[in-house]
Amino acid sequence: MRELLVAGAMILVVVMATAVVLTRDPVRQAIVLSGYGIAMGIAFVVLQAPDVAMSQIGVGTVIVPLLVVLAITAIARVLGPDDREERRR
Repeated sequence: MRELLVAGAMILVVVMATAVVLTRDPVRQAIVLSGYGIAMGIAFVVLQAPDVAMSQIGVGTVIVPLLVVLAITAIARVLGPDDREERRR
């Protein structure tokens, strides 16, 4: 039963990592990165590392995606609406 849980957690991590890589929009990528952080936290719980899981969920699910979104917002303010449209093309 334990091997099945570990295999399921690893499959979830691989699927979420692939989703992060395949997401093109940076804001959406930050949201998917948050899901990847949760998947890693689940994997650490299954592997019996609850302290690492709590750190991963705190940092990988909340702090890193929040910093990415804030950085994107700050860059968008500096560039302005005309520059953003040019960069998307």
